[in-house]
Amino acid sequence: MNEQMPAAPATSWQSASVSAIVQQTPKIKSFFFNLPQSITFFAGQHVDVRRTAPNGYSAVRSYSIASAPEDPRIELAIELLENGEVSPFFHETVAVGDAIDLRGPLGGHFIWSTDRGGPLLLIGGGSGIVPLISMLRLRKSLQNRVPAILLLSARTWTDIPFRDELLALDAAHDGFELVLTLTRDTRRRTTDYQRHIDGDMMREVLARLPSPPALAYACGTNQFVDVAVDAAMEADIPTATDIRTERYGG
Repeated sequence: MNEQMPAAPATSWQSASVSAIVQQTPKIKSFFFNLPQSITFFAGQHVDVRRTAPNGYSAVRSYSIASAPEDPRIELAIELLENGEVSPFFHETVAVGDAIDLRGPLGGHFIWSTDRGGPLLLIGGGSGIVPLISMLRLRKSLQNRVPAILLLSARTWTDIPFRDELLALDAAHDGFELVLTLTRDTRRRTTDYQRHIDGDMMREVLARLPSPPALAYACGTNQFVDVAVDAAMEADIPTATDIRTERYGG
């Protein structure tokens, strides 16, 4: 989730220290925070981040948490938006050691815990992978083998956030499968695609699960989520499947 207008606050602000910064893609960086007061969150939740300018003006945005719930640090993967108020500040100004105002966790709809079961259908567009990677990290940390498949759309191979980590999760063969679709590049693996998500693609992806998904999570821009859900419906996803969406941007 990137530069989404925030939900109503659930907790007080605290000053979090930036402990590390990692470049994920040319436009996405991961920022790791140490919090003076630890928080307990579910995979899929988000936090508010506040930037206050020298003149006193402040802007607040919501960002999904990429960390697994048991991770003591909070990881936010922030995409640079050219006309954004907050993301350029992070990409161009924030450095390790800086203090950032943060509050959360927030959101109770787009969450997954192991007791919710599966199989899981995860659909992400670009930085929409962030809450989904938190779910996959939780699944791995608990050695949970609920069947799960991630269909991730990106423009090019270099635009895939957490690419090496996702490929390693796929290579573990523990019931999780990664499916990539590149919209402006040639696929690297025969199991992947090189077009926008459509009903035929979704039908083939669903067929790779051992049984129909009990839960489906789709995250990305408004347009991407609409396309993803329409494709799932066209692919005759069961009406019993609990489909949950998280949207950001235009």
